[in-house]
Amino acid sequence: MEAANAAATPVPSAGAAAVALPVAGVIATADRPASLARCFASLRRQEPALQRLIVVDASADERTARLCDEWFPRLGAGTRVDASIRGAAAQRNRAVRLVDQPFVLFLDDDVELGPGCLAALWEAMDSDGRIGGVSSMIENQQFTAPGLFTRLVLRIAGSGGDAFPAGRCLAPAFNILPADRPDFPPIVPVEWLNTTCTLYRTAALPSEPFAPHFTGYSYGEDLDLSLRVGRSWRLVNARTARIVHHSESAAARDVAAAAEMTLVNRHYIMTRTLGRTSRTDHARLAGVELLLTAAALTRRSGWRELPAVLRGKLRGVRRLRRSADR
Repeated sequence: MEAANAAATPVPSAGAAAVALPVAGVIATADRPASLARCFASLRRQEPALQRLIVVDASADERTARLCDEWFPRLGAGTRVDASIRGAAAQRNRAVRLVDQPFVLFLDDDVELGPGCLAALWEAMDSDGRIGGVSSMIENQQFTAPGLFTRLVLRIAGSGGDAFPAGRCLAPAFNILPADRPDFPPIVPVEWLNTTCTLYRTAALPSEPFAPHFTGYSYGEDLDLSLRVGRSWRLVNARTARIVHHSESAAARDVAAAAEMTLVNRHYIMTRTLGRTSRTDHARLAGVELLLTAAALTRRSGWRELPAVLRGKLRGVRRLRRSADR
């Protein structure tokens, strides 16, 4: 990954549809060929197109490999590599090592890009050389005006009375999605970015973008990366770069393991990345975790999963205590 390539690569102006963007797309996938095919189809409709697409595949069978063989000729230059380590963070790191373009587009395999999405992301990135990352607007996942319970969670998380903290990352690594409102400008500053469909400047990325701490499902790896990039670069959301996130999580995910990972990874980001280590910060983290667990009880599935969630949270607390004792 050579940042020096950025200066030598011809960069099209926004709207130059005849030229492929100097962007390498990165997709980590495993056993979801139907979702990936939908993502590929939406990429095929984009103008300008990507210069290159890199798929790191952890699938157990050959369906994804066959799908890539079918679609890569339509998408332009494409590369599929087998994942040496399964997990979103590890797979994306593997892909980034192959990137030879000055910009990287991280994509989830279950997203569908709307018309003109890539062009809008590029226009936002091209508008200011100080921008390190640009996220898209997820049409079906946005921050809206909070109700009473959400306001309580935000207050405990340290919102400071901000009535509409869209796009912010609050003290206990509690990240809030951007919002889409007609009175907002097309490009909105934010404090963090997801990797659902986000364009990064390669020069802004650390040598290993996703920290080794994040394994498996890798909860919070996108938050951690964007916070580190945001120390030196501007982060923005492009409201007109629109996608739909179909959120096809693994049906067989271990609920207890996911609950443990959420707590441990949020603590890691709070203490290591944000440097928030006070008792108040830990109290905020505990309060947020308790309230979010309680919020899940509004669904029947929340009650069914509650014992596993509590087991996971307790395992997470023990794990953090053992780590603190070392």
